[in-house]
Amino acid sequence: MPIGAQPRGRRGTVEEPYSPLNLRLVLALFGMVVCAILAALLFNAGWTVPGWLLAAWSVAAAVDAVVIQLRRRARARAEGGRKHSLFE
Repeated sequence: MPIGAQPRGRRGTVEEPYSPLNLRLVLALFGMVVCAILAALLFNAGWTVPGWLLAAWSVAAAVDAVVIQLRRRARARAEGGRKHSLFE
C-alpha cells in the first residue's frame, strides 16, 4: 500500500478528498486509548483472553494511526502545508 497523499486511481480530488484523514486519526487514537484501558482492566480482573484481544486491537489502532499520520504528512507536502479541518 503506497503511503502518499492519496493512492493512485482513487476518485477523490484535492478539493474533495475520498478520506477525511484528520477524523480517521482522531478515531484511531480514541480506539487505541479505549482498547488499552479496557485491556488493562481485563488483565487486572484476571480475564486474560479478552485482555489480549483488546491489546491486539489497541496495537492495530496504533499502526493505523501511524499510517494515517504518514498520509497526512504527504498530503501537507503535496498541498504546501494547507491546514484542514477535522472532516477533510
